[in-house]
Amino acid sequence: MIEARGLRKRFGDFEAVRGIDVAVRRGEAFGFLGPNGAGKSSTMRMIAAVSPVSGGELRILGRDPATEGPAIRGRLGVCPQEDTLDIELNVFDNLFIYGRYFGIPAADVRERAAELLEFVQLTEKAKVKVEELSGGMKRRLTIARSLINRPDLLLLDEPTTGLDPQARHLLWDKLFRLKQTGVTLVITTHYMDEAEQLCDRLVVMDKGVIVAEGSPLGLIQQHSTREVTELRFGVADEGESHEGHAEKVADLGERVEVLPDRLLVYSEDGDEVVAKVHERGLEPVAVLVRRSTLEDVFLHLTGRTLVD
Repeated sequence: MIEARGLRKRFGDFEAVRGIDVAVRRGEAFGFLGPNGAGKSSTMRMIAAVSPVSGGELRILGRDPATEGPAIRGRLGVCPQEDTLDIELNVFDNLFIYGRYFGIPAADVRERAAELLEFVQLTEKAKVKVEELSGGMKRRLTIARSLINRPDLLLLDEPTTGLDPQARHLLWDKLFRLKQTGVTLVITTHYMDEAEQLCDRLVVMDKGVIVAEGSPLGLIQQHSTREVTELRFGVADEGESHEGHAEKVADLGERVEVLPDRLLVYSEDGDEVVAKVHERGLEPVAVLVRRSTLEDVFLHLTGRTLVD
């Protein structure tokens, strides 16, 4: 569905994407994971055939976006990071008019719009103006609009940014159901749980390059430990910083990461780490034992967190 070799994107002297290789198979959910500025959105715009390639090779659905852009775009669905709905129109007309842009007959668009409104649970809002919708409803309508042309490939750029947890989970369910019907999904996100929930495979991007590739579970197993113990010490705890405490627990795990507000001790048994911390007379004000996540993978690979 997508094949990139040595793909590059430059803006003047700045190179946002620095020679990446990507292959996306039919029917999978593929993710681009990384912080803001990693090159994810620049890559997505090239895949969407709306931003020219600066270097390397790119094929979308077997076609060259440099010469076959309209043909590619006709088979894509795009859910941009920011909602671009027509606020002067009601919910149904947002779908109907957008469908007509693709040259789909009016009767077919009406039928398809009704199906999509039911799919995203907005049937009762069909005649409501967009500006009256909640943020979660607007995102669901944007995804419905991106499906109006029955795309082979759906591109989702930060699909759940700004949504509350309930709205995010509802949206995840809709995307999972789309994948079950055979739609290929390409997702950019900086939410770790989102990538783990939705993606079959993903690449971790940082500063325009790919630093790791694999399944979420495979990346965690390869680059982290089974568990992580988070230790937070008081700011006035003997006048000592978290860096100072890190030296006292450095031998309790495979590695220790120092964050501004806590220590992360990576090991196979978090409870054992906690017990040994207390044995040494250390008294953190907060302790959490959790499983490793993709954020731990990113921290290990790049030396900084995803929210930097």
